[in-house]
Amino acid sequence: MNSIKGYKVFESDWTCRDFQYEVGKTYEMDEKPMCCDRGFHFCPELKDCFNYYSFDPENKIAEIIAEGEVDGKRNGDKGCTNKITIVRELTWEEVLRMVNIGKGNAGLCNSGNRNSGDWNSGNWNSGNWNSGNCNSGNWNSGNCNSGNCNSGDWNSGNWNSGDWNKTCFSNGCFNTEEPTIFLFNKPSDWTYHKWLNSEARRLLNCIPKDVVEWIWSRNMTEEEKTVHLEHETTEGYLKVLDESESVQVWWISLPERDKNTILSIPNFDAAIFKQITEIDVDQLGE
Repeated sequence: MNSIKGYKVFESDWTCRDFQYEVGKTYEMDEKPMCCDRGFHFCPELKDCFNYYSFDPENKIAEIIAEGEVDGKRNGDKGCTNKITIVRELTWEEVLRMVNIGKGNAGLCNSGNRNSGDWNSGNWNSGNWNSGNCNSGNWNSGNCNSGNCNSGDWNSGNWNSGDWNKTCFSNGCFNTEEPTIFLFNKPSDWTYHKWLNSEARRLLNCIPKDVVEWIWSRNMTEEEKTVHLEHETTEGYLKVLDESESVQVWWISLPERDKNTILSIPNFDAAIFKQITEIDVDQLGE
């Protein structure tokens, strides 16, 4: 049986799940390992350990060898074995060097340089998940942003695609007020933030992808009767609707109050709405 090298994180007293470990010792169990259920857990890659443990210098981290049977998660970032050897403790200096590809990083899993945050591919970021440079916020693809989710540069707000904005959702530059958005190809008095929090958006996000409908024998086409011979016994069959049919069934079944909420979106245009959603708001149920 081939042995597998990996890594394991422990509490500060070298326990994990209340089981006491010691460096240099081997532990074995008779049961077949089952990931997330029973066995001695580990990660093949050191960086993946921090999907399950916080990046805390108080924790102990060790290089291990899985010498028994191994069961792993489907995505491959975690495994467990019924025989494990705790080979040696890793210093935190080693950990930082091993989980960062770039240089001079104090955070975790950075491919850029001099980041104090985590998961940055750019440089000099103190926030997290930035692909740009010099960001103190998170999820920025631009540079020098203190806000979050900006693709532009020098923004202190959030979700800006333009530059030098001190507001949110701006695709222009040097703006301090959140802009209004186009709805149905026309200017509206709604901001994107208002749209995100609207009841109409919540309702539209509930459109189902798959809908089934019972079709009685008397309403079946001859082709359907040929394919679904069971209708002679069941007096019908369960039809899986395609997307255009399912969204229309969803619309017809909506309470009038909810329909009116959607119809009250500024500049509502039935033709555009049908072109995008395939919903005919004028079609009535049978």
